[in-house]
Amino acid sequence: MSDPTPAQERPRGSAATLALIPVVALALYGADQLSKVWVLGHLVEGTSTPVIDGVLYWTFVRNPGAAFSMASGSTWIFTAIALLVVVAIVVLAKHIRSRAWAIVFGLVLGGVLGNLTDRLMREPGFGVGHVIDFIHTPWMMPAIYNVADCGIVVGMCSVVILSLLDVGLDGQRGRSKKQRDAADAARTAGHPDAARDASPSVLNEKDS
Repeated sequence: MSDPTPAQERPRGSAATLALIPVVALALYGADQLSKVWVLGHLVEGTSTPVIDGVLYWTFVRNPGAAFSMASGSTWIFTAIALLVVVAIVVLAKHIRSRAWAIVFGLVLGGVLGNLTDRLMREPGFGVGHVIDFIHTPWMMPAIYNVADCGIVVGMCSVVILSLLDVGLDGQRGRSKKQRDAADAARTAGHPDAARDASPSVLNEKDS
């Protein structure tokens, strides 16, 4: 029996898993843009309306900076960064075979696109538009933010968690599992020495 080919060893991500990225991104993007339309039609800029006193307020502001109103006055820089993030996500998406990572990428992509739309389409002009923020939770943080910011923060926190858990884009739990698989394959082939000596360098060569 011939050895399995690299394509056989590394199954491709299913279409359903990859589809999670645009589905989650579009859902978050739609929620963000619809909420901003509501803000423009129902709130007065610069005023604060209590929803739950001391906990949640609708406070309409236009943010020329980054998420949570940081670095005001550098809008064009964050527009460029947002575009780079979108490109990076599109490039990396083809490697994703994990539903968890697909959801994370979708959250970050939807959030970035939501704020990017503001920077490209809103006043004072293309590329330097001000982002609409309106969610204010003073008990948690002094900054005012929006739905897109929430998606970005949840997505980035999830990146940290998945990285700490050593979950790769393919859904596998790190190099240790690859070593065990290689050792099992070597034992099955009747080479106990190879099973004992299976190392990351060998595995990397086999996976390339």
